[in-house]
Amino acid sequence: MKNFMDENFLLETKTAISLYNNYAKDLPIIDYHCHVSPYEINDNLRFDSITQVWLGGDHYKWRAMRAMGVSEDFITGNATDREKFRAWAKTIPMLIGNPLYHWTHLELQRYFGVMEPLCEENADKIFDHCNEILQRDDMRVRGIIQKSNVEVVCTTDDPIDKLDAHHALASDENAPSKVLPAFRPDKAMNINKETFAGYIKTLEELCDIKINTVEDLKKALKDRLDYFDKHNCSVSDHALDKLIYAEASTEELNKALLDAKVGIVPNAHLTEAFQTTILEFLAKEYHDRNWVMQLHFGCLRNNSAKMFKRLGADTGYDAMNSVSDPQKLISFLSKLEEAGKLPKTILYSLNPTENEVLLTVMGCFQTDGGVGKIQLGSAWWFNDHLIGMEKQMKDLASIGVLGAFIGMLTDSRSFLSYTRHEYFRRIVCNMIGNFVESGQYPNDEKMLKTLVEGICYKNAKDYFNF
Repeated sequence: MKNFMDENFLLETKTAISLYNNYAKDLPIIDYHCHVSPYEINDNLRFDSITQVWLGGDHYKWRAMRAMGVSEDFITGNATDREKFRAWAKTIPMLIGNPLYHWTHLELQRYFGVMEPLCEENADKIFDHCNEILQRDDMRVRGIIQKSNVEVVCTTDDPIDKLDAHHALASDENAPSKVLPAFRPDKAMNINKETFAGYIKTLEELCDIKINTVEDLKKALKDRLDYFDKHNCSVSDHALDKLIYAEASTEELNKALLDAKVGIVPNAHLTEAFQTTILEFLAKEYHDRNWVMQLHFGCLRNNSAKMFKRLGADTGYDAMNSVSDPQKLISFLSKLEEAGKLPKTILYSLNPTENEVLLTVMGCFQTDGGVGKIQLGSAWWFNDHLIGMEKQMKDLASIGVLGAFIGMLTDSRSFLSYTRHEYFRRIVCNMIGNFVESGQYPNDEKMLKTLVEGICYKNAKDYFNF
């Protein structure tokens, strides 16, 4: 029997152990998609308690606690930090097989030196110990980033963001890593949302332009792209409920825009056509700027009307969508390719049954773009667990080119989540080790080093030109 989460955690063979320790373990981290705050990095925030850094905003944990019958008072409510931590500690032993169990204990081990499993009985002791550690200067935000060996962090930023924290960090010789913005223009595309009219008004004021046509909106977004470009942005990100592709006349789109500005929601076809038009414009801009376009899709959001009214978005009430229409993706990519404007693109589906379909579509558009121009994104959200990561990489190995994969991201709001890269790297090394020890790949040390270092670090560094 193996010891609980020891130095060989998830490493089942001698080859896996060797690959991890010799090639993966000490590589820097490139976190090209996350939701941490650049302001907290710039201000070098000190956390008041482990509850603040662990449970604040973490809807993964919130969902698990709700499933265990924990009252909302101890999740997003007014209970004390100690009480919320106790509620999480009571939940954690029940999460056998869940990545939250592994992530929780990796973070306790790596940042706080806690080797025992968390449970209700030791919750207060571990809470006090972690809080004491968090008061050290090396456990403020910048210290955590440095301790985690992070080379690049790409935050998620709205086009209207001023990026003042990014500006300050870019000129700060003591910055813990490169902290770069990523362009997330969802609010400018979501013409069917109640927030659209107010957002367009803010964009008009910021860019000093009246937005009465689609061309006006493109000009405003181009202005913000230029601004992000000056702040060393080279990554965009889009959250799509589903794959989109629809067409409408300029007149129809302009009318839809004017209607939306006064609160009239366009029909489903016009909404999709509007989103397609803006996304196509942006994709061409990304191509010309040598930016990477990330497309996240397959999510049903805010499914509990009751809790959405109470807590708002991103609070743990989203779900996996059914299979998307690959023909829409093909039409979109093909149109961009025909125009000579297809950017580097990463596709993330929340539904893992789409992996094989996406991989076959991707293979049609890899021409003239260097290594791995179109990527199947790392197992995302509900899939970033042991089985999901293995499935994503085995699907990629079976149909595409695993050796060109750009690897892991945190997709997290927590600065302690960098241990997810360790989790991923152990899974990579174990999978490759099994290929070798089962005779499916030669025990070629030079090539194995190239594969492991590429997937865990170098491919992303080259792909994003960091």
